[in-house]
Amino acid sequence: MADLIEGADVGLDLARRILDEVVVAAERDGLRLCAVVADRAGNPVASIRMDGAPLGSYAIAVDKAFSSAVWDDRTGAMGEIAGPGGEDFGIAGLLGGRMVVFAGGVPVHSGGRQVGALGVSGARSPEDEAVALAALAACGLEG
Repeated sequence: MADLIEGADVGLDLARRILDEVVVAAERDGLRLCAVVADRAGNPVASIRMDGAPLGSYAIAVDKAFSSAVWDDRTGAMGEIAGPGGEDFGIAGLLGGRMVVFAGGVPVHSGGRQVGALGVSGARSPEDEAVALAALAACGLEG
């Protein structure tokens, strides 16, 4: 029907490949991370916690993936507008406190269409985002 919205979500096999590439990139950089691949609604499809990753980083990775998925944007980009004086000041308090507005959550795009999101946590936020983008690039996806 013409009035239906078409969409596709990352599947389990692709989510596992993305997570494998997260591990490759993290190990290359000497990092121990948690990562979550989510569908477009922010629901986890697959996740990992590398040995030695900080214990609190898993929950943060879940919320980074969620935040990035539901807004189809990098969480770090949201941080630029979420601080005092920003056009979306206070956004971090939305969605039951699950909004993350620092780097490490990136949307997953295939052929220009959002198919999910990836949240990475456990290092400095810019390092988390760099690993996420490297993993997506290794899978032929865009962040």
